[in-house]
Amino acid sequence: MQIIKSGFLLAENIGLINILLLVLVLLSVIVVALYFKQQRAEKKSQLLEIALRKEIQAMSGSTIGMGKRIVDIEAKLEQSLEKQLELEQRDPDEVAYSQAARLVEMGANVDDLVHSCGIGRPEAELMTLMHKELSPRHSLKKH
Repeated sequence: MQIIKSGFLLAENIGLINILLLVLVLLSVIVVALYFKQQRAEKKSQLLEIALRKEIQAMSGSTIGMGKRIVDIEAKLEQSLEKQLELEQRDPDEVAYSQAARLVEMGANVDDLVHSCGIGRPEAELMTLMHKELSPRHSLKKH
């Protein structure tokens, strides 16, 4: 009876050992699969990091270029403002006639020129007449 009992326990233990071995094999397979998955994820993250570094470098380079262009534009603007100030400080009559010419181009009439620019009526009439004669629309109507 003892032999049967010990044979039964041995068979039971062998079955349990087989189950444990199967579980161990399955866990080993899972660990190996997770290891390879982790390796792929690490490779992807390295490639992404390289791509992002390149993109940051490109953006930094373009930002520096834009900064230089802005500085150049600011310098040109400063020069333009200085030239404009010089022109405005020249002969006041010259500035009045320049302003009157701009107003005539925008469609101002003789009275507007006299009141806005402080020039005489004959000068304002002459400017409007000259503008009408020299304007492209008028020359097209003649032909």
